[in-house]
Amino acid sequence: RAKTVYFEIQVLAMGSNTPGSGDAGIAIGFVAPPYPSWRLPGWHRASLGVHGDDGRRYVDDSYGGKDFTHAFRRGDVVGIGMHYQIPYQAGGKSRCEVFYTRNGKREGSWDLHEERDRDQEEGDVTGLEGENDLLAAVGCFGGVEFEARFRKEEWKFRP
Repeated sequence: RAKTVYFEIQVLAMGSNTPGSGDAGIAIGFVAPPYPSWRLPGWHRASLGVHGDDGRRYVDDSYGGKDFTHAFRRGDVVGIGMHYQIPYQAGGKSRCEVFYTRNGKREGSWDLHEERDRDQEEGDVTGLEGENDLLAAVGCFGGVEFEARFRKEEWKFRP
């Protein structure tokens, strides 16, 4: 059985609008509750995110993330989704692809489980595997404006 969760935001303003300036940023992702409101998605356990100030992706990683895309720009419509393949039998392992879109086109993806190394503290995906509540998350700092789109008919991306 498969299921997908997805949402988009349109970046209306972001600081000085100079990519990489660091004066403002928006991050989009998913978090499992409870989640601290002062943390960007991807920086804390049971969360993942793509950060628009540096274009990096984070999964339970407050140490710098991984190179992924380029910085968000004013006018961009960016989205993030999780596509689950849930096993029919109890005890089976779910599969999850995290995907990212920009201006209606898929721009990248990764396997949720590729992030996890049992010997590392960061990268824990517990709570993100589809068996618990999951919340769409937008984190920001500095002077930003955005519009969130949760209804499929408003998305620029057409799955």
